[in-house]
Amino acid sequence: MLNEPVHTIMTRELVTVGPEDSLSTVRRTFMNNSLHHLPVIEGRKLVGIMTTYDLWKNEIAPENYASAKVKQIMNTNIAKICPNDKIGTAAQVFLTNKFHALPVVDDDNNLLGIVTSFDVLLYQYKREYPKPILFKHLYEDKNIESRQRATY
Repeated sequence: MLNEPVHTIMTRELVTVGPEDSLSTVRRTFMNNSLHHLPVIEGRKLVGIMTTYDLWKNEIAPENYASAKVKQIMNTNIAKICPNDKIGTAAQVFLTNKFHALPVVDDDNNLLGIVTSFDVLLYQYKREYPKPILFKHLYEDKNIESRQRATY
């Protein structure tokens, strides 16, 4: 069941930031979009990733976020996955490293999407329970449904 390619469940419509963006922008983006992971790109190239934990754990005071840059605290040692890698591979990376998101990139490191531990869990849930039981709203979310049907 986890042998399908990760591109079948990845999110393609991404919210991203650049290395020169301020931490104020990042904080606002996290809050306004209910996200926990933001790929950092230059052009289309993935250069880093920011998490809510990175924003919280850094030593920059929130009152200085306007002048602090993403490049000061972004992670540049990034685990990533290719679109044709298996969903099971993503699950193994999540379990082994306690990650919750993996950027999906092509051979030139261009960002194509992101897959999260929630995407894998939802994929498995929907395979086991094709008709909604309790969580009908998960089946009504057009974004999730479109990700399930999307082709690479």
